[in-house]
Amino acid sequence: MEYKDYYEILGVPKNADAKAIKKAYRELARQYHPDVNKSPEAEKRFKEINEANEVLSDPEKRKKYDQLGRSYQQWERTGGGASGGFDWSQWMGGQPGGYRVEYSGDAGGFSDFFEAIFGGRGGFGGVAGGETIDFEDLLRGGAARGARRGTRQLRGQDLEAEVGITLDEAYHGTTRLISKDGKRLQVKIPRGAKTGTKVRLAGEGSEGMGGGSSGDLYLHVRVEDDPRFERDGDDLYFDVTADLYTMILGGEVQVPTMTGNLTMKVNPGTQPGQVIRLKGRGMPRLKGKDEYGDLYVRMNVELPKDLSAKERALFRELAAIRGYDVDRE
Repeated sequence: MEYKDYYEILGVPKNADAKAIKKAYRELARQYHPDVNKSPEAEKRFKEINEANEVLSDPEKRKKYDQLGRSYQQWERTGGGASGGFDWSQWMGGQPGGYRVEYSGDAGGFSDFFEAIFGGRGGFGGVAGGETIDFEDLLRGGAARGARRGTRQLRGQDLEAEVGITLDEAYHGTTRLISKDGKRLQVKIPRGAKTGTKVRLAGEGSEGMGGGSSGDLYLHVRVEDDPRFERDGDDLYFDVTADLYTMILGGEVQVPTMTGNLTMKVNPGTQPGQVIRLKGRGMPRLKGKDEYGDLYVRMNVELPKDLSAKERALFRELAAIRGYDVDRE
């Protein structure tokens, strides 16, 4: 199995803080997102960037990865393959038994390295950074704590866990498969879900005592950061850069939305920092049928560089017409 250097993939030092990691991820993800970059290698690179961010942006995963990295580097310094293969077994992250959330369809493009070390992206956990939780322990603990003398019926405990989804999945809705002891449940996560949205699975918590009903299982949704958009409730924000001439004279720019690119009109005299609202192009409202938030496009300008003598003369002429001091060089 090949060791992956996630710091090298994101182009950050090993002591990079969370802010630097997020900044590097967003810049690279925008550059290689398949909706923007149509080169054959873009999709593969985009998946590597996402995988690196999944680990380095999570304190628990990053801690484990850094420990693995130190062991791997020490093994390389002592001769690597000459002393036998690296012992991956102590770093394997899969957990037998218990509930497990799986992707229905594409597993997200995560590498064998990631799957082996962290036990698969589809898992979920009740602790920060955890992607898998062994519910067998919770079930046994709940039953033990719920036991009482006599035959009084006691309801089983409710259980909670977290599941991560992408912004695209939050827009369209998605499903996860939960398996336990051979039993498989398909859980629907509704369109418009936000971080903190709870999905209830009735009767899938710990078993009751003395004939009491089982508790429920609550999945807490976590929507991952998207490299294209910032989300605020049901509204989305996107930064677009237009050239000086489009901002002054008016024109058109391409703007991505959750359903594909659209052509947006830019009025003459649009100012840098101006925000243009595209009604109904945001996220679907969780409890509103066919209702959507808005997409807000923040306009930035790209100034021309390396002007020719003729171009500089024309700008100076325009400045003079507008009443500016053109004697400055």
